[in-house]
Amino acid sequence: MSLSVDVYVPRAEGGIEVLDVPPGRSDAAGRESWRTEVWGSEPVRSLGARFLPRLAIEDLAVAPDEVSAFIAECDLVRTHAARIAEHLRAGPETGTEAGTEAEPEAGPNTGLAEPGTSAEWHADDVSRYLDNILDAARRASDVGGGIIIW
Repeated sequence: MSLSVDVYVPRAEGGIEVLDVPPGRSDAAGRESWRTEVWGSEPVRSLGARFLPRLAIEDLAVAPDEVSAFIAECDLVRTHAARIAEHLRAGPETGTEAGTEAEPEAGPNTGLAEPGTSAEWHADDVSRYLDNILDAARRASDVGGGIIIW
């Protein structure tokens, strides 16, 4: 499974309406394992992030009045993509290099690093998903909505 980011707008009669993803845009927000391995990881938490780490325990809903703070948090995380990439390259919570015998076998959609992947490759991966999340947050801001990552 993968995480998705969607824009919602509150309805006047209560509840929310989730908007369609515009053509040419992506709702991909990372692999399911990224809830803990990236967004809820120590490197992200140590930045003082308060939104993204919530994904480690639940789906994330960002209210319309919190979107600007969420965008600032995503921008902060982006500036530390290299540190987060090193964490990913090391492997989930083992401290060993990805692809070693101490880790489960890596493969498509496992969320684990392929043997030999570089920190730059992981930084690009983090940046790509952050681009999608930030795009959704900016669209939400434009329409007075919020976002959900689930």
